[in-house]
Amino acid sequence: MPDPTAPDVERYIAAGLACTHLEVEGDGRHFFATIVSDAFEGLPRIRRHQLVYAALGERMREEVHALSMKTLTPAEWKVA
Repeated sequence: MPDPTAPDVERYIAAGLACTHLEVEGDGRHFFATIVSDAFEGLPRIRRHQLVYAALGERMREEVHALSMKTLTPAEWKVA
């Protein structure tokens, strides 16, 4: 199975999590994502990351080897 691309990872996340902004960069093994979602409202960072991991599901174990992320609410994104 070929390594996923940044657009692949973007599609995987978007399929499982409603995002108002989503940007993924990476080299096929290591990725960095900026994810803005209303679903993060009122949640601590660890819970936000867990939502992203849930959206990726088994792909996180089988295809995506490393994912760093910035998870923001729309209000946090406005001031960032």
